[in-house]
Amino acid sequence: MPMRHSLLPALVASSFLFLAACASPPKEQPPAAGNPQLELKLASGTYNCEQRVRIQVRREVRDKVNYRINLVWNGDTYRLERDPSHSGLPRFEDSASGLVWIDLPWKSMLLDGKTGKPLVNECRPA
Repeated sequence: MPMRHSLLPALVASSFLFLAACASPPKEQPPAAGNPQLELKLASGTYNCEQRVRIQVRREVRDKVNYRINLVWNGDTYRLERDPSHSGLPRFEDSASGLVWIDLPWKSMLLDGKTGKPLVNECRPA
């Protein structure tokens, strides 16, 4: 009987270790100001997206850096500012509307920044 009681502390400790391993990771901090951001050669103009959606993108470049885009979607124009991303990929956001435009080398997408859900995906220059 004394043998079973000596195992109890070990079982409790291992349970806590297991629970700690299953916990969700802490929220990531925003990228540091020195985080290198990628500058991809991306087109301005019409982007054809899934479900026959068309988006107009006009890129504003200063000193070889795409720092802002003007985006026309659903008949409205939005001004999205470059927002540093953890991955370094071009990410633009309009804080007023909550729209987020992300450029990947092979496609772009428009997200609802409040929920993180895609609004329009598979966008490619026409």
